[in-house]
Amino acid sequence: MQGTHGNASLEKINSPFPLNLFRKNGLWFLIHGDQTVSQRISILPEIITNKIAAGEVVERPASVIKELIENSLDAAATSVDVEIASGGKRLIRITDNGHGMSREDALLSLERHATSKIKSDSDLEGILTLGFRGEALPSIASVSRVRLATRESDNPEGTEVIVEGGKVRDVKACGMAPGTSISVEQIFFNTPARLKFMKSAETETGHVGDVVTRMAVSRPDVAFTCTSDGRELLRVQRSDLQRRLAQVIGKNSSEQLYRVDNCATQLSVSGYVSAPSLVRSGMQAMFTYINGRFVRDKVVQHAIMQAYRGVIDRGRYPVVALFIQLPAGEVDVNVHPTKHEVRFRQQSVVHDAIQKAVEDVLRESPWLENKPRPPHPSTGPTGQAYRERIAAAAQASLDMARRPLYPPQTGTTAFAPSEESRPSPPAHGAPADAVSVRESGEPFQSGPGPGYFSSLTIIGQFHAEYILCQSGPDLVIIDQHAASERVAYQRLKLQYLGGAVESQCLLFPETIELSFSEVAVAGRFHDDLSRIGFVLEPFGGNTLIITAVPRLVAGHDPIRLIRDLLADLSQLGTSSAFQDVLDGLFSRIACHSVVRGVHPLETRQIAELLRSMDETDFAASCPHGRPVSHVVTLAELEKIFKRT
Repeated sequence: MQGTHGNASLEKINSPFPLNLFRKNGLWFLIHGDQTVSQRISILPEIITNKIAAGEVVERPASVIKELIENSLDAAATSVDVEIASGGKRLIRITDNGHGMSREDALLSLERHATSKIKSDSDLEGILTLGFRGEALPSIASVSRVRLATRESDNPEGTEVIVEGGKVRDVKACGMAPGTSISVEQIFFNTPARLKFMKSAETETGHVGDVVTRMAVSRPDVAFTCTSDGRELLRVQRSDLQRRLAQVIGKNSSEQLYRVDNCATQLSVSGYVSAPSLVRSGMQAMFTYINGRFVRDKVVQHAIMQAYRGVIDRGRYPVVALFIQLPAGEVDVNVHPTKHEVRFRQQSVVHDAIQKAVEDVLRESPWLENKPRPPHPSTGPTGQAYRERIAAAAQASLDMARRPLYPPQTGTTAFAPSEESRPSPPAHGAPADAVSVRESGEPFQSGPGPGYFSSLTIIGQFHAEYILCQSGPDLVIIDQHAASERVAYQRLKLQYLGGAVESQCLLFPETIELSFSEVAVAGRFHDDLSRIGFVLEPFGGNTLIITAVPRLVAGHDPIRLIRDLLADLSQLGTSSAFQDVLDGLFSRIACHSVVRGVHPLETRQIAELLRSMDETDFAASCPHGRPVSHVVTLAELEKIFKRT
């Protein structure tokens, strides 16, 4: 029915409501007698909705490639070829050997929310495919020129669809191998505002390479190639994860990766993590996958970095490839169109499982030869057995704490063995007066045989700061401060887990003058400081009296240490956050409790330190992440002196 209002012609719309509803040029009108009321709300045309969706899904050429490769993998492809030109701004072509599509499915795939991955709302709770929204292909087609060619294996011919700016221009039969080939040309040609935000071709090429690398790591059973302007960026054949990582990050780097394999009933963590010596300045080499999907999830990243805390320097990031498998209903991947973010139903459980899996590998320090795994109270059985193990570990730590880190000498010749007991000359050409910890130190108690550090042959000290040892044909240089700091940190932590840090009352209590804010911090954390060995009491005004300190720091400057601790604690809002910074406080206490700078050590003291290192977790680094030792191989020395 047509109605007129003035000179305008309106199309009347039948409505179940008692209203005169008209539409003209996409605008809606309500007619009340001779009055016309213009409506501000209108339904957007489909082409605009596709462009809006493209703004969420298609950020840059790398986003297009990610979405198209995911479709290829969902189509059971075993080979994926990626070709780009001008960083993907001029051309993107993805070719796979998947199961392909029929003519009808090829046309439907270009419609919004058309997908073969889900059928009902219940399917959203069990998504195991990489794609499921049905938005990627129509969004890409709405902002570019697309050629889609596809063929099913049992179909004699394929189908080619030409789309420009979201509109289908041509559909025809074509000859091709089974699979799908999608060409995306002149991305953002019809949205110049978005085109202006594109970076240089080199930058966009780098992002493309990163995306293809992540997808290649996720599926070692699929072959990938990536070429840019005719230059090959990546070519990897079908293999296992270890070989794929060697192909992607380099063989030398892959040799510093160590296997993670922590399987549980509902959640498993597997893959590889790097030694502390293999780190990056950014997170670009942290490959984390949830049920095969690459994610940049804060929970996962935080768990990994917590496991590496005290093992690597701050601001550095490890190389990891971790695959977390859990029931599909326990994770929601329908959070963001890019699908990089997920939500866990039991976030703390997932976090702790990932952290424990990585810590179990790092605790063993597998990059140190013959390094036995010492007992640790955070692993093993639960219930009564767990409490008994905690108590045993605490008692062992107390015994370890009571034993001097550097035992005093009873005389200048206290460590001189008799002629009958003098060890035979060490092998591999070590100096005749070098002493082996294995032969001269006390029996190693944490394992059936000597650990890595206990098995080293002591050569001596350099500059009274570094310990020189020999391991077979290799020279091992140990930072005595870093090693002592790790031992002291371990003792403090085990004592705390066992109940409380062993404290020692001062014969002559010391007074400390503080600011008003420092006094307030000391009062707020009074009980927490007592549990780690510090007893502070008011002495009038802004003065506190130090009556006790941790036994490990007795004899050192307690005032400076307490000022440093209060400065750290002042950043915390409440006492409940104390546990979050406990490791940092232990690191600071340990640093103050051990020798610094030039400090001569007798051979027996060195032997005791090395023995203690074998009783310590994460022995390869100090609590701040600095390395404890460095190995110089015989081949490196011969190269320096041009003997090779």
